[in-house]
Amino acid sequence: MLWWFKSPLESDRRLWEHPILSFHRGRKVKFLFEGREVEAYEGESVAVALYAAGINVYSWSPSLHRPRGPFCMIGKCSSCFMVVNGVPNVRTCREPVKDGLMVERQAGWVPPPSPHNDSIGSQSREEELRTDVLIVGGGPAGLAAAIKLSEYGLDVTLVDEHFKLGGQLLKQTHKFFGSQELFGGLRGFQVAEKLISKLREVSNVRIFTETTAFGVFRGGVVGLASRDSVVWVKPRAVIASTGAQERYLDFINNDLPGVIGAGGVQTLMNEFGVKPGEEALVVGSGNVGVIVSYQLLQAGVKVRAVLELLPEIGGWFVHAAKLRRYGVPILTSHTIKAALGSERVEGAVITAVDERFKPVEGSEEVIKCDLILLAVGLEPDARLHAQAGAVMKWVPELGGLVPVRTEYLETSVPSMYVAGDASGIEEATTAMVEGWVAALAIASKMVDGSKAEKALNELTKYNKFLWSEYRSSPVIARARKGKESVTVTQEEMERLRATYPPPIHFR
Repeated sequence: MLWWFKSPLESDRRLWEHPILSFHRGRKVKFLFEGREVEAYEGESVAVALYAAGINVYSWSPSLHRPRGPFCMIGKCSSCFMVVNGVPNVRTCREPVKDGLMVERQAGWVPPPSPHNDSIGSQSREEELRTDVLIVGGGPAGLAAAIKLSEYGLDVTLVDEHFKLGGQLLKQTHKFFGSQELFGGLRGFQVAEKLISKLREVSNVRIFTETTAFGVFRGGVVGLASRDSVVWVKPRAVIASTGAQERYLDFINNDLPGVIGAGGVQTLMNEFGVKPGEEALVVGSGNVGVIVSYQLLQAGVKVRAVLELLPEIGGWFVHAAKLRRYGVPILTSHTIKAALGSERVEGAVITAVDERFKPVEGSEEVIKCDLILLAVGLEPDARLHAQAGAVMKWVPELGGLVPVRTEYLETSVPSMYVAGDASGIEEATTAMVEGWVAALAIASKMVDGSKAEKALNELTKYNKFLWSEYRSSPVIARARKGKESVTVTQEEMERLRATYPPPIHFR
Protein backbone atom coordinates (compact mmCIF):
# COMPACT_ATOMS: atom_id res chain seq x y z
CA MET A 1 0.00 0.00 0.00
CA LEU A 2 1.84 3.10 1.18
CA TRP A 3 5.50 2.39 0.50
CA TRP A 4 6.75 4.50 3.42
CA PHE A 5 4.89 2.55 6.07
CA LYS A 6 7.85 0.29 6.75
CA SER A 7 10.58 2.92 6.70
CA PRO A 8 11.68 4.48 10.00
CA LEU A 9 10.68 8.02 10.86
CA GLU A 10 13.61 10.37 10.34
CA SER A 11 12.36 13.68 11.74
CA ASP A 12 13.55 14.61 15.23
CA ARG A 13 12.20 17.67 17.03
CA ARG A 14 14.12 16.94 20.23
CA LEU A 15 16.19 19.64 21.87
CA TRP A 16 19.81 18.67 22.48
CA GLU A 17 20.99 22.02 23.82
CA HIS A 18 19.22 24.42 26.17
CA PRO A 19 20.46 27.43 28.17
CA ILE A 20 19.19 26.17 31.54
CA LEU A 21 17.87 22.62 31.11
CA SER A 22 19.63 19.28 30.75
CA PHE A 23 17.47 16.46 29.45
CA HIS A 24 18.46 13.14 30.99
CA ARG A 25 16.88 10.74 28.55
CA GLY A 26 16.59 7.04 29.29
CA ARG A 27 17.66 4.18 27.08
CA LYS A 28 16.42 4.02 23.50
CA VAL A 29 13.26 2.01 22.86
CA LYS A 30 11.49 1.23 19.61
CA PHE A 31 7.80 0.87 18.85
CA LEU A 32 5.68 0.70 15.71
CA PHE A 33 3.46 3.51 14.49
CA GLU A 34 1.23 2.18 11.70
CA GLY A 35 4.03 -0.13 10.57
CA ARG A 36 6.79 2.45 10.86
CA GLU A 37 9.52 2.12 13.46
CA VAL A 38 9.75 4.99 15.93
CA GLU A 39 12.79 5.56 18.11
CA ALA A 40 11.98 6.96 21.53
CA TYR A 41 13.56 7.23 24.96
CA GLU A 42 12.50 5.52 28.14
CA GLY A 43 10.56 8.00 30.27
CA GLU A 44 8.79 9.62 27.32
CA SER A 45 5.10 9.21 26.60
CA VAL A 46 3.85 7.85 23.28
CA ALA A 47 2.37 11.26 22.41
CA VAL A 48 5.69 13.02 23.06
CA ALA A 49 7.69 10.46 21.08
CA LEU A 50 5.37 10.78 18.07
CA TYR A 51 5.47 14.58 18.20
CA ALA A 52 9.27 14.44 18.37
CA ALA A 53 9.21 12.20 15.31
CA GLY A 54 7.24 14.76 13.32
CA ILE A 55 3.75 13.27 13.62
CA ASN A 56 1.13 16.01 13.90
CA VAL A 57 -2.18 14.17 13.40
CA TYR A 58 -3.09 11.62 16.10
CA SER A 59 -6.72 10.98 15.14
CA TRP A 60 -9.72 12.29 13.22
CA SER A 61 -12.90 13.53 14.89
CA PRO A 62 -15.95 11.20 14.87
CA SER A 63 -18.44 13.53 13.18
CA LEU A 64 -16.60 15.83 10.77
CA HIS A 65 -13.39 13.75 10.46
CA ARG A 66 -11.20 16.72 11.25
CA PRO A 67 -7.56 16.10 12.23
CA ARG A 68 -6.67 16.12 15.91
CA GLY A 69 -3.29 16.69 17.54
CA PRO A 70 -2.04 17.06 21.12
CA PHE A 71 -3.48 19.91 23.19
CA CYS A 72 -3.19 19.65 26.98
CA MET A 73 -0.63 16.80 27.30
CA ILE A 74 -1.77 15.95 30.85
CA GLY A 75 -4.65 13.57 30.12
CA LYS A 76 -7.49 16.06 30.63
CA CYS A 77 -8.70 16.18 26.99
CA SER A 78 -9.25 13.65 24.19
CA SER A 79 -6.95 15.14 21.54
CA CYS A 80 -4.27 12.46 21.88
CA PHE A 81 -6.59 9.43 21.86
CA MET A 82 -5.03 6.64 19.78
CA VAL A 83 -5.19 2.87 19.41
CA VAL A 84 -2.40 1.18 21.40
CA ASN A 85 -1.95 -2.60 21.12
CA GLY A 86 -5.50 -2.82 19.77
CA VAL A 87 -7.04 -0.75 22.59
CA PRO A 88 -8.80 2.43 21.38
CA ASN A 89 -9.12 5.78 23.16
CA VAL A 90 -5.79 5.48 24.96
CA ARG A 91 -4.55 8.81 26.29
CA THR A 92 -1.13 8.59 24.69
CA CYS A 93 0.18 11.61 26.62
CA ARG A 94 0.02 9.35 29.69
CA GLU A 95 1.09 6.13 28.01
CA PRO A 96 4.81 5.43 28.56
CA VAL A 97 6.81 4.19 25.58
CA LYS A 98 7.87 0.56 25.64
CA ASP A 99 9.63 -1.72 23.21
CA GLY A 100 7.21 -3.40 20.83
CA LEU A 101 4.14 -1.18 21.35
CA MET A 102 1.89 -1.00 18.30
CA VAL A 103 0.27 2.43 17.87
CA GLU A 104 -2.30 3.51 15.29
CA ARG A 105 -4.35 6.61 14.66
CA GLN A 106 -8.09 6.27 15.03
CA ALA A 107 -10.76 7.77 12.83
CA GLY A 108 -14.36 8.37 13.84
CA TRP A 109 -16.12 6.10 16.30
CA VAL A 110 -14.00 3.08 17.12
CA PRO A 111 -15.31 -0.33 18.21
CA PRO A 112 -14.65 -1.45 21.79
CA PRO A 113 -11.70 -3.79 22.27
CA SER A 114 -12.18 -7.52 22.52
CA PRO A 115 -12.69 -8.71 26.10
CA HIS A 116 -10.06 -11.36 25.35
CA ASN A 117 -7.38 -8.76 24.63
CA ASP A 118 -4.91 -9.20 27.50
CA SER A 119 -3.58 -5.66 27.05
CA ILE A 120 -6.80 -4.11 28.35
CA GLY A 121 -6.51 -5.77 31.72
CA SER A 122 -9.15 -8.48 31.22
CA GLN A 123 -7.47 -10.36 34.07
CA SER A 124 -7.96 -7.40 36.44
CA ARG A 125 -7.74 -8.28 40.10
CA GLU A 126 -9.69 -6.58 42.88
CA GLU A 127 -8.41 -5.78 46.32
CA GLU A 128 -9.39 -3.76 49.36
CA LEU A 129 -7.22 -1.29 51.21
CA ARG A 130 -7.56 0.72 54.40
CA THR A 131 -5.52 3.87 54.92
CA ASP A 132 -5.55 6.91 57.16
CA VAL A 133 -5.44 9.44 54.33
CA LEU A 134 -5.97 9.05 50.59
CA ILE A 135 -4.45 11.82 48.46
CA VAL A 136 -5.67 12.04 44.86
CA GLY A 137 -3.20 13.97 42.71
CA GLY A 138 0.60 13.94 42.83
CA GLY A 139 1.27 17.57 41.93
CA PRO A 140 2.68 20.24 44.29
CA ALA A 141 -0.31 20.16 46.69
CA GLY A 142 -0.49 16.37 46.84
CA LEU A 143 3.25 15.88 47.29
CA ALA A 144 3.44 18.53 50.02
CA ALA A 145 0.45 17.01 51.84
CA ALA A 146 1.85 13.46 51.66
CA ILE A 147 5.22 14.48 53.07
CA LYS A 148 3.64 16.51 55.89
CA LEU A 149 1.29 13.66 56.87
CA SER A 150 4.18 11.20 56.84
CA GLU A 151 5.96 13.36 59.44
CA TYR A 152 3.08 12.65 61.83
CA GLY A 153 3.29 8.89 61.35
CA LEU A 154 0.00 8.51 59.48
CA ASP A 155 -0.54 5.84 56.84
CA VAL A 156 -0.88 7.66 53.50
CA THR A 157 -1.90 6.49 50.03
CA LEU A 158 -1.01 8.79 47.11
CA VAL A 159 -2.62 8.29 43.70
CA ASP A 160 -1.81 9.91 40.36
CA GLU A 161 -2.99 9.21 36.81
CA HIS A 162 0.41 9.94 35.26
CA PHE A 163 3.28 7.46 35.15
CA LYS A 164 5.38 9.91 37.17
CA LEU A 165 4.78 12.35 40.01
CA GLY A 166 5.29 16.11 40.04
CA GLY A 167 2.35 17.52 38.11
CA GLN A 168 2.85 21.03 36.76
CA LEU A 169 6.14 21.46 38.65
CA LEU A 170 7.89 19.20 36.15
CA LYS A 171 7.50 21.75 33.35
CA GLN A 172 8.19 24.96 35.28
CA THR A 173 11.62 26.43 34.61
CA HIS A 174 11.22 29.86 36.22
CA LYS A 175 12.63 30.46 39.71
CA PHE A 176 10.30 30.59 42.71
CA PHE A 177 10.10 33.70 44.86
CA GLY A 178 10.02 33.50 48.63
CA SER A 179 11.86 31.89 51.53
CA GLN A 180 14.00 28.76 51.51
CA GLU A 181 11.15 26.88 53.19
CA LEU A 182 9.01 27.76 50.17
CA PHE A 183 11.81 26.74 47.77
CA GLY A 184 12.72 30.33 46.89
CA GLY A 185 15.45 30.46 44.23
CA LEU A 186 14.69 26.99 42.86
CA ARG A 187 13.08 26.28 39.53
CA GLY A 188 9.82 24.32 39.44
CA PHE A 189 11.33 21.07 38.18
CA GLN A 190 13.98 21.28 40.94
CA VAL A 191 11.22 21.67 43.53
CA ALA A 192 9.57 18.54 42.12
CA GLU A 193 12.85 16.62 42.36
CA LYS A 194 13.27 17.62 46.01
CA LEU A 195 9.70 16.71 46.98
CA ILE A 196 9.74 13.37 45.15
CA SER A 197 13.15 12.48 46.59
CA LYS A 198 11.93 13.23 50.10
CA LEU A 199 8.76 11.24 49.56
CA ARG A 200 10.73 8.19 48.41
CA GLU A 201 12.61 8.20 51.72
CA VAL A 202 9.55 7.63 53.91
CA SER A 203 8.04 4.21 54.53
CA ASN A 204 4.48 5.18 55.45
CA VAL A 205 3.41 6.57 52.04
CA ARG A 206 2.03 4.10 49.51
CA ILE A 207 2.23 5.39 45.90
CA PHE A 208 0.03 4.38 42.97
CA THR A 209 0.90 5.86 39.55
CA GLU A 210 -0.99 5.28 36.29
CA THR A 211 -4.04 4.95 38.51
CA THR A 212 -7.36 6.79 38.33
CA ALA A 213 -9.69 7.58 41.22
CA PHE A 214 -12.91 6.86 39.33
CA GLY A 215 -15.49 7.48 42.03
CA VAL A 216 -16.45 8.05 45.65
CA PHE A 217 -19.14 5.74 46.96
CA ARG A 218 -21.44 5.41 49.95
CA GLY A 219 -19.71 4.05 52.98
CA GLY A 220 -16.74 6.31 52.28
CA VAL A 221 -15.10 4.03 49.72
CA VAL A 222 -13.01 5.37 46.82
CA GLY A 223 -12.49 3.27 43.70
CA LEU A 224 -9.06 3.23 42.08
CA ALA A 225 -8.44 1.69 38.67
CA SER A 226 -5.08 0.89 37.11
CA ARG A 227 -4.15 -1.13 34.03
CA ASP A 228 -4.51 -4.49 35.77
CA SER A 229 -6.34 -3.95 39.05
CA VAL A 230 -9.18 -2.26 40.88
CA VAL A 231 -8.55 -1.18 44.46
CA TRP A 232 -11.37 -0.26 46.82
CA VAL A 233 -9.90 2.14 49.35
CA LYS A 234 -11.48 2.90 52.72
CA PRO A 235 -9.75 6.06 53.98
CA ARG A 236 -10.42 8.02 57.16
CA ALA A 237 -9.88 11.25 55.21
CA VAL A 238 -9.35 12.32 51.59
CA ILE A 239 -7.41 15.21 50.07
CA ALA A 240 -8.42 15.70 46.44
CA SER A 241 -5.67 17.80 44.87
CA THR A 242 -6.64 17.03 41.30
CA GLY A 243 -5.29 20.18 39.65
CA ALA A 244 -6.77 21.97 36.66
CA GLN A 245 -7.23 21.79 32.92
CA GLU A 246 -6.52 24.19 30.06
CA ARG A 247 -9.24 26.52 28.84
CA TYR A 248 -10.07 26.66 25.14
CA LEU A 249 -10.85 29.65 22.93
CA ASP A 250 -13.46 30.03 20.21
CA PHE A 251 -12.03 30.90 16.78
CA ILE A 252 -12.10 29.42 13.27
CA ASN A 253 -10.08 26.19 12.98
CA ASN A 254 -9.25 26.19 16.69
CA ASP A 255 -9.04 22.39 16.59
CA LEU A 256 -6.15 22.17 14.09
CA PRO A 257 -3.04 20.28 15.20
CA GLY A 258 -0.59 22.94 16.27
CA VAL A 259 -3.13 24.74 18.46
CA ILE A 260 -1.79 23.73 21.88
CA GLY A 261 -2.42 24.86 25.43
CA ALA A 262 0.37 26.61 27.32
CA GLY A 263 0.78 23.65 29.65
CA GLY A 264 0.95 21.25 26.71
CA VAL A 265 3.75 23.30 25.15
CA GLN A 266 5.61 23.36 28.48
CA THR A 267 5.28 19.59 28.75
CA LEU A 268 6.83 19.13 25.31
CA MET A 269 9.75 21.53 25.59
CA ASN A 270 10.51 21.81 29.32
CA GLU A 271 9.70 18.35 30.60
CA PHE A 272 10.68 16.23 27.61
CA GLY A 273 12.93 18.51 25.56
CA VAL A 274 10.89 18.51 22.35
CA LYS A 275 10.65 21.66 20.25
CA PRO A 276 6.92 22.44 19.89
CA GLY A 277 7.29 24.47 16.67
CA GLU A 278 9.46 26.90 14.74
CA GLU A 279 7.32 30.05 14.87
CA ALA A 280 4.71 30.68 17.54
CA LEU A 281 1.79 33.01 18.08
CA VAL A 282 0.88 33.30 21.77
CA VAL A 283 -2.67 34.21 22.80
CA GLY A 284 -2.85 35.62 26.33
CA SER A 285 -0.46 37.92 28.22
CA GLY A 286 -1.06 36.75 31.77
CA ASN A 287 1.89 35.42 33.76
CA VAL A 288 1.63 32.04 32.07
CA GLY A 289 1.53 33.58 28.58
CA VAL A 290 4.56 35.82 29.05
CA ILE A 291 6.58 33.23 30.99
CA VAL A 292 5.99 30.50 28.41
CA SER A 293 6.76 32.97 25.59
CA TYR A 294 10.19 33.51 27.12
CA GLN A 295 10.62 29.75 27.51
CA LEU A 296 9.83 29.36 23.80
CA LEU A 297 12.68 31.75 23.01
CA GLN A 298 14.99 29.67 25.20
CA ALA A 299 14.01 26.59 23.20
CA GLY A 300 14.86 28.29 19.91
CA VAL A 301 11.28 29.04 18.85
CA LYS A 302 10.61 32.43 17.26
CA VAL A 303 7.69 34.19 18.97
CA ARG A 304 5.93 36.25 16.32
CA ALA A 305 3.66 38.08 18.77
CA VAL A 306 1.77 37.87 22.05
CA LEU A 307 -1.91 38.86 21.82
CA GLU A 308 -3.95 40.30 24.68
CA LEU A 309 -7.69 40.99 24.44
CA LEU A 310 -7.60 43.59 27.21
CA PRO A 311 -6.05 47.04 26.77
CA GLU A 312 -3.28 46.21 29.26
CA ILE A 313 -0.90 43.31 29.87
CA GLY A 314 -2.10 40.77 32.41
CA GLY A 315 1.26 39.42 33.60
CA TRP A 316 3.95 40.90 35.78
CA PHE A 317 6.02 43.67 34.22
CA VAL A 318 9.31 41.85 34.87
CA HIS A 319 8.25 38.93 32.66
CA ALA A 320 6.87 41.16 29.88
CA ALA A 321 10.07 43.24 29.93
CA LYS A 322 12.12 40.15 29.05
CA LEU A 323 10.06 39.64 25.90
CA ARG A 324 10.35 43.26 24.85
CA ARG A 325 14.13 43.10 25.22
CA TYR A 326 14.08 40.30 22.64
CA GLY A 327 11.89 42.32 20.31
CA VAL A 328 8.70 40.29 20.81
CA PRO A 329 5.65 42.51 20.17
CA ILE A 330 2.89 42.36 22.79
CA LEU A 331 -0.28 43.50 21.06
CA THR A 332 -2.94 44.64 23.52
CA SER A 333 -6.59 44.99 22.40
CA HIS A 334 -5.94 42.16 19.92
CA THR A 335 -7.18 38.61 19.51
CA ILE A 336 -7.00 35.69 17.11
CA LYS A 337 -9.71 35.33 14.47
CA ALA A 338 -8.71 32.13 12.67
CA ALA A 339 -6.04 29.47 12.38
CA LEU A 340 -4.85 28.71 8.84
CA GLY A 341 -3.84 25.30 7.49
CA SER A 342 -5.19 21.87 6.57
CA GLU A 343 -3.59 19.16 8.71
CA ARG A 344 -1.48 21.50 10.82
CA VAL A 345 -1.33 25.19 11.68
CA GLU A 346 0.38 27.15 8.90
CA GLY A 347 -0.59 30.65 10.00
CA ALA A 348 -3.16 32.75 11.81
CA VAL A 349 -5.42 35.72 11.24
CA ILE A 350 -5.35 38.27 14.06
CA THR A 351 -7.48 41.35 14.58
CA ALA A 352 -7.69 44.43 16.79
CA VAL A 353 -10.73 44.79 19.06
CA ASP A 354 -12.61 47.87 20.24
CA GLU A 355 -13.61 48.82 23.79
CA ARG A 356 -16.47 46.30 23.63
CA PHE A 357 -14.03 43.58 22.49
CA LYS A 358 -15.57 43.46 19.02
CA PRO A 359 -13.23 43.01 15.99
CA VAL A 360 -12.24 46.27 14.32
CA GLU A 361 -13.14 46.02 10.64
CA GLY A 362 -10.13 46.21 8.35
CA SER A 363 -7.58 45.50 11.11
CA GLU A 364 -7.03 41.86 10.18
CA GLU A 365 -3.45 40.71 9.69
CA VAL A 366 -2.02 37.33 8.68
CA ILE A 367 0.79 35.98 10.90
CA LYS A 368 2.98 33.15 9.66
CA CYS A 369 3.35 30.48 12.35
CA ASP A 370 3.18 26.73 12.88
CA LEU A 371 2.24 26.92 16.57
CA ILE A 372 -0.66 28.75 18.21
CA LEU A 373 -0.21 28.69 21.97
CA LEU A 374 -3.34 29.33 24.04
CA ALA A 375 -2.58 30.87 27.44
CA VAL A 376 -6.16 31.84 28.25
CA GLY A 377 -6.45 30.43 31.74
CA LEU A 378 -7.14 27.23 33.60
CA GLU A 379 -10.28 25.61 34.96
CA PRO A 380 -10.25 23.75 38.32
CA ASP A 381 -10.73 20.00 38.11
CA ALA A 382 -13.03 19.47 41.08
CA ARG A 383 -15.10 16.65 39.57
CA LEU A 384 -14.31 14.23 42.39
CA HIS A 385 -15.66 16.70 44.97
CA ALA A 386 -18.82 17.27 42.93
CA GLN A 387 -19.36 13.54 42.45
CA ALA A 388 -18.97 13.01 46.21
CA GLY A 389 -21.80 15.50 46.79
CA ALA A 390 -19.80 18.49 48.06
CA VAL A 391 -21.52 21.89 47.91
CA MET A 392 -20.04 23.64 44.86
CA LYS A 393 -19.93 27.27 43.75
CA TRP A 394 -19.10 28.91 40.43
CA VAL A 395 -16.42 31.53 41.06
CA PRO A 396 -15.06 33.40 38.00
CA GLU A 397 -12.03 34.67 39.97
CA LEU A 398 -11.00 31.06 40.63
CA GLY A 399 -11.57 29.77 37.12
CA GLY A 400 -14.90 27.96 37.50
CA LEU A 401 -16.68 25.46 39.74
CA VAL A 402 -15.00 24.79 43.10
CA PRO A 403 -16.10 23.30 46.44
CA VAL A 404 -17.09 25.50 49.35
CA ARG A 405 -14.65 24.91 52.22
CA THR A 406 -13.62 25.98 55.71
CA GLU A 407 -10.44 27.97 56.29
CA TYR A 408 -8.71 24.61 56.82
CA LEU A 409 -9.91 23.39 53.40
CA GLU A 410 -12.49 20.83 54.57
CA THR A 411 -15.47 20.64 52.21
CA SER A 412 -19.11 19.97 53.06
CA VAL A 413 -18.31 16.25 52.76
CA PRO A 414 -16.85 15.60 56.24
CA SER A 415 -13.13 14.69 56.13
CA MET A 416 -12.88 15.43 52.40
CA TYR A 417 -10.44 18.26 51.71
CA VAL A 418 -9.40 20.30 48.69
CA ALA A 419 -5.97 21.77 47.89
CA GLY A 420 -4.09 23.29 44.98
CA ASP A 421 -5.66 24.36 41.69
CA ALA A 422 -8.70 22.15 42.34
CA SER A 423 -9.57 24.68 45.06
CA GLY A 424 -9.20 27.61 42.63
CA ILE A 425 -6.46 28.71 40.26
CA GLU A 426 -3.44 30.29 41.94
CA GLU A 427 0.11 28.98 41.56
CA ALA A 428 2.51 26.31 42.83
CA THR A 429 3.57 28.02 46.07
CA THR A 430 0.01 28.43 47.32
CA ALA A 431 -0.74 24.87 46.16
CA MET A 432 2.03 23.50 48.39
CA VAL A 433 0.97 25.62 51.35
CA GLU A 434 -2.63 24.48 50.90
CA GLY A 435 -1.34 20.90 50.84
CA TRP A 436 0.32 21.53 54.20
CA VAL A 437 -2.82 23.16 55.61
CA ALA A 438 -5.10 20.27 54.60
CA ALA A 439 -2.58 17.71 55.88
CA LEU A 440 -2.14 19.47 59.23
CA ALA A 441 -5.90 19.88 59.69
CA ILE A 442 -6.22 16.11 59.29
CA ALA A 443 -3.21 15.32 61.47
CA SER A 444 -4.51 17.53 64.28
CA LYS A 445 -7.60 15.31 64.43
CA MET A 446 -5.91 11.92 64.01
CA VAL A 447 -2.87 12.13 66.28
CA ASP A 448 -2.75 12.62 70.05
CA GLY A 449 -0.92 14.57 72.71
CA SER A 450 2.09 16.67 71.82
CA LYS A 451 1.87 15.68 68.15
CA ALA A 452 -1.65 17.10 67.92
CA GLU A 453 -0.50 20.31 69.59
CA LYS A 454 2.43 20.57 67.16
CA ALA A 455 0.08 20.02 64.20
CA LEU A 456 -2.25 22.78 65.43
CA ASN A 457 0.65 25.19 65.84
CA GLU A 458 1.91 24.45 62.34
CA LEU A 459 -1.60 24.73 60.96
CA THR A 460 -2.05 28.19 62.51
CA LYS A 461 1.33 29.29 61.17
CA TYR A 462 0.76 28.25 57.56
CA ASN A 463 -2.84 29.41 57.45
CA LYS A 464 -1.81 32.84 58.77
CA PHE A 465 0.99 33.03 56.21
CA LEU A 466 -1.42 32.13 53.40
CA TRP A 467 -4.04 34.74 54.25
CA SER A 468 -2.14 37.52 56.03
CA GLU A 469 1.09 37.54 54.04
CA TYR A 470 1.07 35.71 50.73
CA ARG A 471 -2.41 36.67 49.57
CA SER A 472 -2.01 40.27 50.73
CA SER A 473 -0.19 41.17 47.51
CA PRO A 474 -2.31 43.31 45.14
CA VAL A 475 -1.03 41.16 42.26
CA ILE A 476 -3.17 38.26 43.46
CA ALA A 477 -6.10 40.30 44.78
CA ARG A 478 -8.44 38.61 42.30
CA ALA A 479 -7.57 35.11 43.53
CA ARG A 480 -7.86 36.23 47.15
CA LYS A 481 -11.34 37.63 46.49
CA GLY A 482 -12.35 34.32 44.95
CA LYS A 483 -10.99 32.24 47.82
CA GLU A 484 -12.72 34.48 50.37
CA SER A 485 -16.05 33.96 48.58
CA VAL A 486 -15.95 30.17 49.08
CA THR A 487 -14.38 30.04 52.55
CA VAL A 488 -16.91 29.75 55.38
CA THR A 489 -16.73 29.44 59.16
CA GLN A 490 -17.22 26.06 60.84
CA GLU A 491 -20.69 27.19 62.00
CA GLU A 492 -21.67 28.15 58.44
CA MET A 493 -20.36 24.81 57.19
CA GLU A 494 -22.53 22.94 59.68
CA ARG A 495 -25.57 24.87 58.45
CA LEU A 496 -24.65 23.95 54.86
CA ARG A 497 -24.40 20.29 55.82
CA ALA A 498 -27.80 20.46 57.51
CA THR A 499 -29.33 22.06 54.40
CA TYR A 500 -27.53 19.79 51.91
CA PRO A 501 -26.82 16.55 53.80
CA PRO A 502 -23.62 14.97 52.42
CA PRO A 503 -24.21 11.50 50.92
CA ILE A 504 -20.67 10.41 51.77
CA HIS A 505 -18.96 10.16 55.15
CA PHE A 506 -15.34 9.17 55.77
CA ARG A 507 -14.50 7.65 59.13
